[in-house]
Amino acid sequence: MDAQKAKAARHSFEPSPVAPAAVAEAAQSAPRSRMTGLLDGGFTPQAPHARLGADGEAASLLRPRPPSRFGSYPSRRMICGRDEPRTAIVHYWLVGMRGGERVLERLIRLFPRADIFTHVYNPAAVSEAIRARPVRTTFIQRLPGAVRHYQKYLPLMPLALEQLDLRGYDLILSSESGPAKGVIVPPRALHVCYCHSPMRYLWDHYTDYLRSAGFLTRMAMPFMTHGLREWDYASAARVDRFIANSSFIQQRIEKSYRRPSTVVYPPVDVSLFRPSNEVEPHYLWVGQMTAYKRADLAVEAFNALGLPLLMVGEGEMLRDLKARAKRNIKIIPRLSFDELRRAYARCRALVFTAEEDFGMVPVEAMASGRPVLAFGRGGALDSIHPGVSGLFFHEQTTEALIEAVEEMEAWLPHFRPADAVREAQRFAPERFDEGVMSVIGG
Repeated sequence: MDAQKAKAARHSFEPSPVAPAAVAEAAQSAPRSRMTGLLDGGFTPQAPHARLGADGEAASLLRPRPPSRFGSYPSRRMICGRDEPRTAIVHYWLVGMRGGERVLERLIRLFPRADIFTHVYNPAAVSEAIRARPVRTTFIQRLPGAVRHYQKYLPLMPLALEQLDLRGYDLILSSESGPAKGVIVPPRALHVCYCHSPMRYLWDHYTDYLRSAGFLTRMAMPFMTHGLREWDYASAARVDRFIANSSFIQQRIEKSYRRPSTVVYPPVDVSLFRPSNEVEPHYLWVGQMTAYKRADLAVEAFNALGLPLLMVGEGEMLRDLKARAKRNIKIIPRLSFDELRRAYARCRALVFTAEEDFGMVPVEAMASGRPVLAFGRGGALDSIHPGVSGLFFHEQTTEALIEAVEEMEAWLPHFRPADAVREAQRFAPERFDEGVMSVIGG
């Protein structure tokens, strides 16, 4: 029971330790058998622009990758007999535990001797698995108030990345959502970027961020972001291989950087979730109560429907949503992980109103044997099988969500929890491991 709680805690809102045995087991498994492309013969570009599907096989999607301009990468002899290449993982910032940090934890399991580089690091806010590794920061860490206000230093981050000394590393894995991929790598090192999203505030969400910014930021933002956008595009050329976390992000990488990528879904530890025989009459909403998550849609729709809704999350919209919610809506800022698992397993259905890059919450609900009613854009299109594990609504309007809830009510008698659990298995951590190692060794 203690081991199960320790495992579950890694995926709660609070950081907790990783079992050393799990790290040791990972070090002995996939990486050694899948590194032949990097260690034994160098870099052979993947022929198709590919996505790794549920069966682990690559499917051709867009155009072939052009011949490599980079030459060969280190042979096994050049890595001085090490069982894994000397690896650096560059993560944008480490100030909390969210989806990007879950991916980082899994990369650490794949490369347990990797060094971690980041702009800003708050050890108290991350898990033991991350704290156990050497973490080196850029000069942003030493600037006033950087741990709390790191995003204000965004214009300096390209310069900070380019000061990192990565000489001696054979493999660089950048974890990109904020600036991370712009490092300067040794000529014969392989640079693989796992892209959670091209920086939203520079590209497709730029107008949204501009409108919601304060007066001074709104005045300065166009001047700052123009140069950052040029740097972000140029730095994509420093990446040898891109990995996208969903088909949606694959399309955004193509649009923003004109680069192909391979889809490898983020790891979701579906083994932590179980269906329940007790299903309660309320719907469930889980997430940060920020503008783009569209929690307001759920409040307005369920105010009109009168159906019970449990909302779990906090953020700048929390107070306003509590004031607007009627008595049939209960809003709780936080739940423990055990309480969250119980909420998933016993809800009538999960309501997912955001357009997310991927979105782990729907997969966790599916692994708990419950269906998902999701906005039909973004990563949800990869995770939800309509008519099997959930349904979609196609406009972010109150009217569209009300209509979709009524459709869900009619469909629920036909829903089978085992189907949702089976669909969730496609996102198990082992699939992530296989996908990443396939790209690195391909």
